[in-house]
Amino acid sequence: MNPKDLTTYAKNTWCPGCGNFSILSALRTVLAQLDGEGVPIENVVLVSGIGCHAKIVDYLNINSFYSIHGRTMPVATAIKLANPDLKVICFSGDGDSLAEGLDHLVFAAKRNIDLTMILHDNRVYGLTTGQYTPTSPQGFRGKSTPLGSVELPMNPLELMLVSGATYIARGYTHGLDLLQRLLREAILHRGFSFVDVLQVCVSYFNMYETYNKRTYEVKGNDTGSFEQAMKIIRSWNYDGGETPIPLGKFYQADLPCFDQVFPGYERKAVDRDAKMNEILENFI
Repeated sequence: MNPKDLTTYAKNTWCPGCGNFSILSALRTVLAQLDGEGVPIENVVLVSGIGCHAKIVDYLNINSFYSIHGRTMPVATAIKLANPDLKVICFSGDGDSLAEGLDHLVFAAKRNIDLTMILHDNRVYGLTTGQYTPTSPQGFRGKSTPLGSVELPMNPLELMLVSGATYIARGYTHGLDLLQRLLREAILHRGFSFVDVLQVCVSYFNMYETYNKRTYEVKGNDTGSFEQAMKIIRSWNYDGGETPIPLGKFYQADLPCFDQVFPGYERKAVDRDAKMNEILENFI
């Protein structure tokens, strides 16, 4: 499949320079490749929340569902339990899932349900024009904090690690090769995958210069070590200083998934054509 086959007629309304364009491009390429490798695009479902990130489902010709603010995870969980053979990919902003939807995110990780969460982490409420979010650095000046935010930022990767997520990574929208690799691994991973993507909002919190100077890819780390993953994750706490920012896969574990042990679940694909024929024969 050509990635262009996944484009739609919808007009793209993201701001020029928005990091969402890179996420869209990376995901389109990865899904086109997977379609040719035995993961058919018709078995993929996208779920988005509310915010600039959510428009990504308008620009991908793939089955999708718009959820309400902060409720990406319960919708995706329902879809996965209804049809465990689907690949369910979720999109959320840092405000969408770390504020309104935080409890749902924690429980999805705790259950290790087989979903992929891609966090569009621009560290600002872009759609509502510049309020601070849980990952905004201390001192952030925005519409809701003109004198600067007094709160310390949340480290979502640390939270996901202690909550039970079994694939944890961080990407950046100025590193497409790495981002594509991380998204591919996350989608193929069996369990709850969380990819924090540093996705810059050029209109209200332009961090390109800072990220370009400070990001680096972690290599040679033991991704099966909880302790090593925690050390790497805690090496940058979303501050506004000069601390280096690690990118890459930090943790991966093979553990039972919620959708595997849910009562009544059997791990086998459903032959829907045969089932439909059986129903029609019985009806006739």
